Amino acid sequence: MLHVAMLRRGLLAWVSRVGGVLVLLCCSLSLLYVMTCSPPHSDDPPLSHALPRAGPIHPSLGGTGPGIGAGAGGTGGARAGPAQSGGPPGVQSYQALLQEREEQHRLHISSLKKEIAQLKEALQERSQQLKGVQESLKRAAGGPAEAQEAGAASQGGGLGEAQGAKSQQADLQEFLRSQLSKAEVSAGTRLPSEYAVVPFESFTLQRVYQLEMGLTRHPEEKPVRKDKREELGEVLETALHSLNTPVSQQDSRSASDKTQTSKVYSPSDFVEGITRTEKDKGTLYELTFRGELSNEFRRLVLFRPFGPLMKVKNERVDTVNVPINIIVPLSRRTDKFKQFMHNFREVCVRQDGRVHLTVVYFGKEQMSEVRSTLENTSREVNFKNYTLLQLDEEFSRGRGLDVGARAWKGGNVLLFFCDVDIYFTADFLNTCRLNTQPGKKVFYPVLFSQYNPTLIYGSPEHVPPVEQQLVIKKDTGFWRDFGFGMTCQYRSDFINIGGFDIDIKGWGGEDVHLYRKYLHSNLLVVRAPSRGLFHLWHEKHCADELPPDQYRMCMQSKAMNEASHGQLGMLFFRHEIEAHLRKQKQQQNSNPKKT
Repeated sequence: MLHVAMLRRGLLAWVSRVGGVLVLLCCSLSLLYVMTCSPPHSDDPPLSHALPRAGPIHPSLGGTGPGIGAGAGGTGGARAGPAQSGGPPGVQSYQALLQEREEQHRLHISSLKKEIAQLKEALQERSQQLKGVQESLKRAAGGPAEAQEAGAASQGGGLGEAQGAKSQQADLQEFLRSQLSKAEVSAGTRLPSEYAVVPFESFTLQRVYQLEMGLTRHPEEKPVRKDKREELGEVLETALHSLNTPVSQQDSRSASDKTQTSKVYSPSDFVEGITRTEKDKGTLYELTFRGELSNEFRRLVLFRPFGPLMKVKNERVDTVNVPINIIVPLSRRTDKFKQFMHNFREVCVRQDGRVHLTVVYFGKEQMSEVRSTLENTSREVNFKNYTLLQLDEEFSRGRGLDVGARAWKGGNVLLFFCDVDIYFTADFLNTCRLNTQPGKKVFYPVLFSQYNPTLIYGSPEHVPPVEQQLVIKKDTGFWRDFGFGMTCQYRSDFINIGGFDIDIKGWGGEDVHLYRKYLHSNLLVVRAPSRGLFHLWHEKHCADELPPDQYRMCMQSKAMNEASHGQLGMLFFRHEIEAHLRKQKQQQNSNPKKT
């Protein structure tokens, strides 16, 4: 017994020693693990505090994007972010990245909402079908005869309702497609005169450029009315959703329409759009986006037949190999031609690089100065794509443009009929390319005509350089909607339509004659304000030799060019205004202030 007790005590002591050793070993391993896995000490702030807060996104057409909220603990809003306190250069890129990601998420959420709405409609249809089946089962439980009658009635009613719904949907689709076929979307219709044309309005993310402005509206303005903002916002959102939808989810029937790419389109890719409403059919929208390449664009054509939008076309437009032959008729006016060539060098040679210039000069006087100006431009910017034609006859604008168009021997080229007092931008050249199509479309832009700068700025000494004068405002100019001289069309369409009436001499009339020819054809005439095309003011002389109708048109143009309605009123009543100012001054002198 004694031996067994001693053995038990020794075993207990050994177990207690082993347990203590194990406890010490575990503690050591835990301490070693903590020392190994803990991060090194650093004075740098954590990443969540280093990232900048995204400011509010600029509102796009139709809505605004919410900014990202403050960081954890609410401390982000109490201090200025790195972008506000002169942080590192990468802060701006972080903000741009966050804004782009937020815009992508917003578009994704919008597409998900549409899908949810479609699923809800499908769920409601399924619920109605299930309800009908349940009612038929209940009737079946009442008895064999009643079940047969109720089942037949339920089955017949369910089939009747389903067939009726399908018939109504088919009728609606047929009506919408008939509206689309009646509208002037893919092809033009014969019109009786220029007064029957429904003009387009052009728009960007922030501005709408409109013709029917009256005395209270502006040629360029933000879409003030809520319905207009929501309308254009919905169109832009629908277009982006269509561009960003994967190919597998599209319901397009033709393989050629499935032109989706890996690029994620955002509102910043939107270039411009044009829209017009035919009141008995619907509203047409054509939107242009920047493509993946520098000279590639994506165009979406949408139509609202007083109902849901219908995607008409989704195509890639490549303008890389689309040169423009700019034809300018000229007689004397060498100073204006030098100013024109200054703008031509900057826009056509340095920026665009896909332009040929054809100058048709009438007479021999000052011909050497015109040739010298062209040769100097050729040497300065290494520009060889020009043609100088001389006609020893009386000036006729239509004759000059017709000769310049027919002199081209390089195939079916895009023509831009221009004047020496026209200023245009590189964006306008792309607009000219995008709104023309051989055998289908011609482009008649409405240019912005400048008022007399001396009247606008008060005196010749205060007139700024030309580039600073080109501002689209109510008091600086107007949309020249009565002029049809500047136009873009392919040479084949110009030849097939019969060209200009070369019997018209002098100023005016030839452009309207050509315009009416296009209206009477099946070509689609795109008539829209162009924000990149300006008519520079110059003093106009109407010759006494002009026929009465041409003289009247010349005087009308002269009056319209001078000043705005308000400015002309100030000039008309200037004597009354001066007399009022003199009376005010006399009263002030006769009634001095009492000290």
